[in-house]
Amino acid sequence: MTENIIDELTWRGTINQQTDAQGLKDYVQNHKIALYCGVDPTGDSLHVGHLVTFMILKRFQLLGHKPVIVIGGGTGSIGDPSGKKSERVLQTMEQVHHNQAALTKQMINLFGTDNFEIVNNYDWLSQIDLLTFLRDYGKLFNVNTMLNKEIVASRLEAGISFTEFTYQILQAIDFLTLYRQHQVQLQIGGGDQWGNITAGIDLIHRLEGPKTPVFGLTIPLLLKVDGTKFGKTEGGAVWLDAHKTSPYEFYQFWFNTDDRDVVKYLKYFTFLSREEIASLAQQVQEAPEKRVAQRTLAREVTKFVHGPAAVEQAERISAALFSGDLLKLSADEIEQGFHGVPAVEYHGGVVNLVEFLVDKTQIEPSRRQAREDIQNGAIYVNGQRQQDLDFQVDPQAAFSGRFVIIRKGKKKYTLVRTK
Repeated sequence: MTENIIDELTWRGTINQQTDAQGLKDYVQNHKIALYCGVDPTGDSLHVGHLVTFMILKRFQLLGHKPVIVIGGGTGSIGDPSGKKSERVLQTMEQVHHNQAALTKQMINLFGTDNFEIVNNYDWLSQIDLLTFLRDYGKLFNVNTMLNKEIVASRLEAGISFTEFTYQILQAIDFLTLYRQHQVQLQIGGGDQWGNITAGIDLIHRLEGPKTPVFGLTIPLLLKVDGTKFGKTEGGAVWLDAHKTSPYEFYQFWFNTDDRDVVKYLKYFTFLSREEIASLAQQVQEAPEKRVAQRTLAREVTKFVHGPAAVEQAERISAALFSGDLLKLSADEIEQGFHGVPAVEYHGGVVNLVEFLVDKTQIEPSRRQAREDIQNGAIYVNGQRQQDLDFQVDPQAAFSGRFVIIRKGKKKYTLVRTK
């Protein structure tokens, strides 16, 4: 018998709360279900913090269940108070539509098109007029109960608008609509969505009967071992959009995982088996310096989000940067690998190295210092050591004429943009 997916999710540590744990476990043992999570289009890309939920949906999909993603075109124009200390700034509908299109593309990349569906709650929420909302739905929600929901209670002191106060009703209508029109029986979300999820289940039970088999499940808040929020770096969020976070940066984010976090992340973010993860955990204990677990994690997650070719490219960039053999890289790979490195511009022709370092780019403070560093072997041009004071820098010599890479000493790089 195939292991029950709830047992697997429990082993992986990805379940925080459930509305009916045993009922859901028993139900999915004998039924294929549709399940959903919602994504409000507050931006045009998702980030790695969203991946825990998506991995759960993907695990269900691989076992024949049907994931449904709700793009919150309706709720996104209102604003979810969950996890927020102040009122959200409302977006224009033009922004919302742009974000919807971008997020839809990302979801199809992760889930494909078979046994998967994307819907937009604007399609049904926009059809409800005010009187219908108040008569058919508002009457079913007790204000005292709503006030006690954590998402509202946490905002009462600072204040919450009526608009955001009603958000949980709108999300409850989502669950009801999805149950009726798409046979969705399970909603998954972050811990801050518990109040919204239970509101939806309560609404379905009131309108469809108290024994209607619908369920809610939340994921734990994911913190790094040092207590900081997962998915944040000094440069900000790690995005799933390759234009916002390059595949190389994405790969490096996972490769740089702390030894104390890597096994947990392997459980959360990969489809590796218990035996494979146990083997990697042993290698972390016995030979942490080899970083086999981190490399495996980086490969698996980068492949899931960006595809196998992105893994090969990220590892090619990593190897070239480690060895210093930069000429093996394309201009686009240089762009990825040197993102965040100090950069200057030079728009000119062939020039003497000393003049290039001092007058053209200010990489060196003086001609005397430049000559000394060149003669001492501290200057590298495009990965190759240059000790000849008469060396001529040709901006067109490498990387499609777009860059010259100067390295001073062991690690101090400067990216010179020439186009």
